[in-house]
Amino acid sequence: MSNNFRSFLLALGAIVLVVLVYRLGADSVASALTRVTWWQFALICLVHGLNVALDTYGWRYALAHPTPFRSLLAARCAGDAANVLTAVASVGGEAVKVWVLRHEVPYEKSVPSLVVSKTAEVVAQALLLAVGIVVAWMSDAVGQGLRTAMLYMLLGEAIAVGGFLAVQVAGVVGKAGRVLSWLGARGVAHAERLDASLRGFYREDWRRFLVSVALFFVGWLVGVVQAWLILYSLELPASFAMATIVEALWSGVRFATFFVPASLGPLEGTNAAAFPALGYAASAGLAFTLVRRGSQVVWIAIGVVVLLTMRPTRAAVPAAAD
Repeated sequence: MSNNFRSFLLALGAIVLVVLVYRLGADSVASALTRVTWWQFALICLVHGLNVALDTYGWRYALAHPTPFRSLLAARCAGDAANVLTAVASVGGEAVKVWVLRHEVPYEKSVPSLVVSKTAEVVAQALLLAVGIVVAWMSDAVGQGLRTAMLYMLLGEAIAVGGFLAVQVAGVVGKAGRVLSWLGARGVAHAERLDASLRGFYREDWRRFLVSVALFFVGWLVGVVQAWLILYSLELPASFAMATIVEALWSGVRFATFFVPASLGPLEGTNAAAFPALGYAASAGLAFTLVRRGSQVVWIAIGVVVLLTMRPTRAAVPAAAD
């Protein structure tokens, strides 16, 4: 997927946001946002930071190389910032993480760890969606249409996650490298090394993978707490059951629209459509999304600071012969 197309999707998402604000009424959305006090927003940002820390620990368990937590946290924030600022979706952010860690972690260790951690994250994401569906099925406040939509989301996510994991365990990465031998011997060697690293990790360090999944799942549960805080700050009837459903829906849409930078547009539209099915106003759904994005912006700003303080490595230039 080209950068131009991702930029187009980002612009389209921004247009969707503007249209939603216009259709739902800027006054009603602004009225909901003004209910959030500064200290409530600060608390929401702190909870988001706890989520970032847990996700970083999840990555740490997927990395078979001793690395300081602060370095991983800096790389995580820088990668998230790159995802949004350069409109290159998740691929660009992962490349930035590798670049930030280049002095501390060799590429043959950092690249496989990112694949494993992404796998652990999406497995945990599917687990949260499953929990959200169970809670939704036990709640009288959730309509049949929304429950069915969440079930279809889970089915698609389970197929995708299962396929993603099976490709790594079966060694398809290395086989694809051999098939695409026209890239050159170096490309084949990289693919085979990545394949061997992934298969070795799942075979020998599967316990670390389970710990990583658990940490990412706890991170999603922290997201439930954040969702509850946002609902409470917006002066909406808030319960942890409802917050779980909202967070599960949020995670499902993010998974399905991973190719859209920051899922801008789909998340706003989904919440505006789903909140009335949960007993809230559509404008409250949009306000919820904007508050949450505001907390993300704070941590993206931290990632920008990390990127600005990094210095590119200059290759040594051989001296000219006399």
